[in-house]
Amino acid sequence: MVIMIQASYFLAAVLFILGLKQMSSPVTARRGILWAGVGMVLATLVTFLDPSLHGVSNYVLMVIAIAVGGGYAWQKGKSVPMVDMPQMIALFNGMGGGAAGAIAAVELFGAIDQTQGIPGIGVSTILSTDVAIVAIVGAFIGTLSFSGSLVAWAKLDGRFKRTSLVPQQHWVNLILLAVVVYLGVRLFDTDSTLVVLLFFALVLVLGVFVTTPVGGADMPVAISLFNALTGLAVGLEGYVLDNAAMIIAGTVVGSAGTLLTQLMAKAMNRSVWNVLFGGFGQASAGGEASEIEGSMKEIQSQDASIMMAYASQVIIVPGYGMAVAQAQHKVWELAELLEENNVSVKFGIHPVAGRMPGHMNVLLAEAGVPYDKIFDMDEINPDFPSATVALVIGANDVVNPDARNDKSSPLYGMPVLDAAKAENVIVVKRGAGTGFSGVENALFYQENTQMLYGDGQKVVGDLIQYLKKL
Repeated sequence: MVIMIQASYFLAAVLFILGLKQMSSPVTARRGILWAGVGMVLATLVTFLDPSLHGVSNYVLMVIAIAVGGGYAWQKGKSVPMVDMPQMIALFNGMGGGAAGAIAAVELFGAIDQTQGIPGIGVSTILSTDVAIVAIVGAFIGTLSFSGSLVAWAKLDGRFKRTSLVPQQHWVNLILLAVVVYLGVRLFDTDSTLVVLLFFALVLVLGVFVTTPVGGADMPVAISLFNALTGLAVGLEGYVLDNAAMIIAGTVVGSAGTLLTQLMAKAMNRSVWNVLFGGFGQASAGGEASEIEGSMKEIQSQDASIMMAYASQVIIVPGYGMAVAQAQHKVWELAELLEENNVSVKFGIHPVAGRMPGHMNVLLAEAGVPYDKIFDMDEINPDFPSATVALVIGANDVVNPDARNDKSSPLYGMPVLDAAKAENVIVVKRGAGTGFSGVENALFYQENTQMLYGDGQKVVGDLIQYLKKL
């Protein structure tokens, strides 16, 4: 029986790894999710047969919890609008961190119960030194990811908009972190439930305090980081429970999430430390940006459609504004009409476009855009100088040329899409406001740029009607 259980865990781990590998390409991502899901179901079912669960009598509650949680996730996953996908991922990721923290809490409280008040006997005596250390570290990481992910969800959902909770927020965070570390050390040899409760409570508060200052533009990095932390916490608690499936799954998710976080931070020219603790102990690196000369020039839908109809190449740059307007289907219809008119159409995606990694890719895939027409920033940038029109729909900071040209800009050094180098630039926006960074976009004032104001879906719909008449 034990051999069969371990073999099943190994098979589940293989499915996790293969599934993750499949997710690296949009073409095979759906298959990868199914493989990983089969692995998770297998690991869950086999766990019920694990001899270490003998003596456990609450199987009914376990099944009910799985049914309720799985049913809610299934229903939510099928009904959530694509524009709300980032906050759903943040919420579900937080649940994973919370589960890891709960496992650690059960182990720590169980160890304290076994001390029976004997002087000199603490958690490390009951669990062993290595298990106690791993349990405490996993408790910290999982609980931090739980509360931090909930704040990320609330921010993305528009329910929470504050950027600070107390004066000198970053200093308070540092002091709170020091107290949590002290309590974590105390946990090692404690026999007091009060210390455990205080430790978990302060870690929950720390997760809230650390995530609150994170701005909307930095949220993709924060979500990716919490995903990595949740995976790490699951892996650590797998070691505590001696569960191979949890160790491997958590390690795979943690390592993949860490790599993605580094790539996202690099794409924004930011360090992870700067995202979470930006401005701590130092002045702003950029100061005030240079004053932008010129004025914005407006264009009407009819003129924009004529310009694109007679273009040789059009590069479409989608942003979160397209997601909010739910205009992705109209955008693809527009692209198809242009291609029927012998216009070459490509899509350029910035790594942090939207609210989470791959957000724009998912939206375009949902609309039926072929994968070979969607290009990453490094692939598409060389094409902008030869493009007749760059059509920017709902994107802002990721096409700001000041990130390359103005050393005084807060965005300076951030890699951006070179839409400004196209022969003509048409920017579809609701109004003349700034992006998430709050920085004015020099692209909008260029001689080759014209602004097409209005709701993304309605504007693209008008472009389609004029193209059909042409």
